[in-house]
Amino acid sequence: MTIRILVADDHPIFRDGLVKSLEETGEFRVVAVASSAGEAAKLAENKRPDLALLDLSMPGGGLKALADIIAAETAKQVAMLTVSEEDEDVGRALQEGASAYILKGVSASELRKILKDLTNGESYVSPGLAARVLTVLSQPRPNEAPTVFDDLTARELDILKLVAKGLSNKEVAIDLDIQEKTVKHHMTAIMSKLQARNRVEAALMAHDRWSSEA
Repeated sequence: MTIRILVADDHPIFRDGLVKSLEETGEFRVVAVASSAGEAAKLAENKRPDLALLDLSMPGGGLKALADIIAAETAKQVAMLTVSEEDEDVGRALQEGASAYILKGVSASELRKILKDLTNGESYVSPGLAARVLTVLSQPRPNEAPTVFDDLTARELDILKLVAKGLSNKEVAIDLDIQEKTVKHHMTAIMSKLQARNRVEAALMAHDRWSSEA
């Protein structure tokens, strides 16, 4: 299945190269390109892509486009592609609901793999940033009930603890000796029970919970 994607970046040379690298394998079809936050939000509403890939520093701000697209639910997944390694930028993007925070130094083949994984329910943070993401985003959640984790089954807790350590669905499946599709099924239930928007948010909630009990 071809993945329909919206690309938003205000640097034409980079954007054109990105579009070409995404489409060259036939796995992606870029259905819209934007150069500002407002344009990205409008095109997402018109095109309803599977994935919106947003630059952070475009006019209007990538975070604004992210928030608008998430609120309107006009893309199934939203990912940030940026040069910024600032903790605040990473934290705000993930808190707003981004499924991935990708640094622009990534290779074309790796980017395609990351984006395919996103459409299969995975989340991603560039390795150089992942180690400090939990620390950056470990903040009290106003809507989180003290007993929210009590609704999780023992198996769901086992899976969530591994996800909180940064393991992918495949790695969790290997660790627990179960099928990857079983992990995906449990993660869907976990995110529903925790009212988490994605795997990263579920992992952060778990980190907050268990670190406070340490």
